[in-house]
Amino acid sequence: MEPQIADLARTAGSTVVTLMATDAWQRARERIVALWRRAQPDRADGIDGELETTHDDLLAARDAEDEETQRELSEEWAGRMRRFLAAHPEVVEELRRILDELNPALPGNDQAMNTTIQMRAEASGSGRVYQAGRDQHITER
Repeated sequence: MEPQIADLARTAGSTVVTLMATDAWQRARERIVALWRRAQPDRADGIDGELETTHDDLLAARDAEDEETQRELSEEWAGRMRRFLAAHPEVVEELRRILDELNPALPGNDQAMNTTIQMRAEASGSGRVYQAGRDQHITER
């Protein structure tokens, strides 16, 4: 399997599990089940049930502050996605589009997170340089 497909599967697994704890979960679930329905219609209902079970498990793990279980759930879905993409390479581009569509719904994802900032400064003598990628407040006395 191509490394790009394995990376896509890991990203998809992580994204799906992360979205389970957000308001965008139902939309994400519908998109993933619809993708499965097109490629493997006989498995779509089972995947829908597995997503719901994982959702319940994730919420319980978050309540218990069980980060290990949260990581394992992401890994499980990454494996499912990898096997799905290996069997159905024709859906790779569609999965990428779905992830791009769902990306803004990820927690902490705002425009600033998608911007690259490069800063360079030099100071000599008694000069000072203050740089920040976000808010900065300086009080000198």
